[in-house]
Amino acid sequence: MQAVLYVCHGTRDGEGKAQVAEFMELSMPKISVPIQEYSFLELAKPAIEDGILRCIERGATKIAVQPLLLFSAGHAKRDIPRQIAEMQKQFPNLSFFYGQPFGVHDAMVDILIDRMLEKQPEIKKTARILLVGRGSSDPDVKRYFHEIETRLMQKTSVSNISTCYLAACEPNVDEGLAAVMEDEKAEQIFIIPYLLFTGILMKRLERMVSSLSHVNHKLFLCRQLHDHSNLVSLLKERVFEAVEKR
Repeated sequence: MQAVLYVCHGTRDGEGKAQVAEFMELSMPKISVPIQEYSFLELAKPAIEDGILRCIERGATKIAVQPLLLFSAGHAKRDIPRQIAEMQKQFPNLSFFYGQPFGVHDAMVDILIDRMLEKQPEIKKTARILLVGRGSSDPDVKRYFHEIETRLMQKTSVSNISTCYLAACEPNVDEGLAAVMEDEKAEQIFIIPYLLFTGILMKRLERMVSSLSHVNHKLFLCRQLHDHSNLVSLLKERVFEAVEKR
């Protein structure tokens, strides 16, 4: 029997874990697979091993492991495949298939536009957009963000778009915020967290922007991505791709 195990990054933040649960409750009924479970890579339970065991207990003979990750970086390239390989040794008769992260996709760019429109009814060409990523030591991450910037520029006609990171690479979020605050020509400044769910990093960003917004009323902090219908649709597409690998 076919199963899907969703693997989230993980957080110690209770609100972040609740958002993961809500997203799974929203998504799983729309995905036609009989057994579905979710797990966390780190910082929260259930772990990947526990999720796989739960799938087996429910009768799974084939498991599509679907990462709930934005990009194919260190976790997606190494950490999750390593754990799958370990479980494959324990259960040699079980078939595993590995899905792809959400990746760079127009559906994701459209979420960013909707998040800005939640804050302002019109996105002006003179706006300044700052994407805020989690950050990674994987060099591919900057390449992915550059492509997102390009697609966002094409869809909005906003030319002043940049990216900063909350951890692990530069420019860091302090530098990113300082740069947009110095832009006196920007009629709107959108800060868009390119994060699936809230957590410690998101709340840190909220505090930083809050400390600046009282002196700059053009500053708009957008919501993270987690509950957008495009995300559900793209997850369904990624699961279908993983299941079809059989």
